[in-house]
Parts: sequence; structure tokens; C-alpha cells
Amino acid sequence: MTRSNTAPVARSLAISSTIDSRFDKPASGWRRQLFTVIFEADTRAGLLFDLALIAVIVASVLVVILDSVQSIREQWRPVLNTLEWAFTILFTLEYIARLACVNKPLRYALSFYGVIDLLALLPTFLVAFAPELAYLIDVRVLRLVRVFRIFKLSRYSVEYRALVSAVAASRRKITVFVGFVMLVVLVMGTLMYVVEGPVHGFTSIPVAIYWAISTMATVGFGDLVPKTDLGRAIASVMMLLGWGVLAVPTGIVTAEMARRGPDDDTPVPVALASRGVLAMTPPSAVAAPARRLTPAARRRALAQHRRGGR
Repeated sequence: MTRSNTAPVARSLAISSTIDSRFDKPASGWRRQLFTVIFEADTRAGLLFDLALIAVIVASVLVVILDSVQSIREQWRPVLNTLEWAFTILFTLEYIARLACVNKPLRYALSFYGVIDLLALLPTFLVAFAPELAYLIDVRVLRLVRVFRIFKLSRYSVEYRALVSAVAASRRKITVFVGFVMLVVLVMGTLMYVVEGPVHGFTSIPVAIYWAISTMATVGFGDLVPKTDLGRAIASVMMLLGWGVLAVPTGIVTAEMARRGPDDDTPVPVALASRGVLAMTPPSAVAAPARRLTPAARRRALAQHRRGGR
């Protein structure tokens, strides 16, 4: 088996062992079989369960999107309500099955995906069993919580995990970069407040900082526009910096993903120059060249060898 074939298997086994240690896989019985189907995707039944669950998640989110369109909701209200209850029942059964097949159900219920699963169920049941809540909150806002189901798709994506690990490994560099951007925004916003002033809409430093953020993000809403020549020059610098702001984090994460490799999380060895200006090896680690023996030293070594042989 080649390395490219063994890498996904090794990742799957590592993820399965992590889940086993967190939620305590049952030792035997139907709960162990159910745990294997629900939490492990290295079996045929587990793979089919994951594919079916992804299809149901996508369909439920599509129903939420269609339900937000007023014309579609008025025309297809009974169908959408029926589909909503069908999806709610399916997700409820899945949630109960996940709690039933682990030895530590409370730990799963308090985990990130456990909370997401619960939030995906609450809106429909709250509206059904407590209709008076409709007078306190907008039901449509409550239904938006169900979009959190889409986060459950991330657990089935190897590429998602690779991207998350690359971002996590680059967090210190990204933190330093974000700190630098905040410093630039603060300085430029303060400078714009001094240059433009309240006369041109920059009534305070926080307002000027808001302008600096929107300008550096290259979205510029147009509600604040510099009027003086110096202010426009500062705005031009901010716009040019905005392109760099978009490029730097992308380069950091991309370099980390390239370093980790396409198939697994192990860093890929990078070819380095062994000599010259581009050499990255410490001087102490470079092997010293072999010394060339002179004719006299060669004769002495040969004589010592002969005496030792006698």
C-alpha cells in the first residue's frame, strides 16, 4: 500500500481514536455497533450514514433558505412545514442515537457539535410547544438558528480539517499581522480626523477609525469621503494597503498548507542549499571536508600499519 493510500486511513483511525477517548466507546453490544455507524466513517455502514446525513443537512438548509422568501413561503407553506417537521424528527432521532451510543452522553451534549445539534432542534419545538413566544420574538429570527446545521458538514471534510490545522499553526503570525493592521488603522484614522475634521464628517476618532477600516477592507461605503487633497492622499495610501491586507494572510496560510503537504499533517521536507549564501544549515552541522594526506604522512601511516601487522 502506497503512502497516498495509507494517509487517509491513518487520519481516519486517528480521528476515531480521538472520538473514542472523548466520548468513551462502548465495549460491546448494540451500542458499540451504533457508535461505529454514527461516529466512524471507515466502515461501509458508517460511510453510508455520513453521506445520508450530509444530504439531509443540505436539504434542510435549502428548505430554510426557501422559507425565507416570502412569495415561496406563502405559496408552499404546507409543504415547507411538512418538510421542516420531517427534518426535525430525523435530527431528533440522530441526536438521541448519539447520546444513547456513548458512555459519556453529557460530554457529547456539551461539546461543540452536541450544542449545534441541540440548537438545530430547539426552534421548531419551542414554537410548537410555546406559541406565546411568537409575541415576544420574531419566529423567523429564531428559525435562522437552524442554519447552524451546516457546521456539521465540517466534520466530514478532510480538506476542512487541513485548512483549520494550517490556520491554527499560523495563528501567531496572523495575530501579529492583525495587530499591525489595527495599529495602522488607529494611526491613519487619527491622522484623518486631524486633517479632515468634523467639517467633512469626521466628527470623532472612532468615526475616522471606522472610515479607515472600511477603506482598508476595500469596501468604502461612501458615507464618509475626504474632501481635502491631503485627505485624499491618505485615502489613496489606505486603499493600496488594503490590497496587501488581503494578500498577506492568504500567503501565510498557503505557505503553511504547502509545508504540511497535500495528504497528511506531517511537514514536507524542503530542499535547502547546502552551501553558499542560501545555505540554511548551521555551520556546526556541515560535515568538514576530508583532509588530503601528504606523501610523507602516507608513508608514516603505511609504516605503522606494517609494524602493527607484525
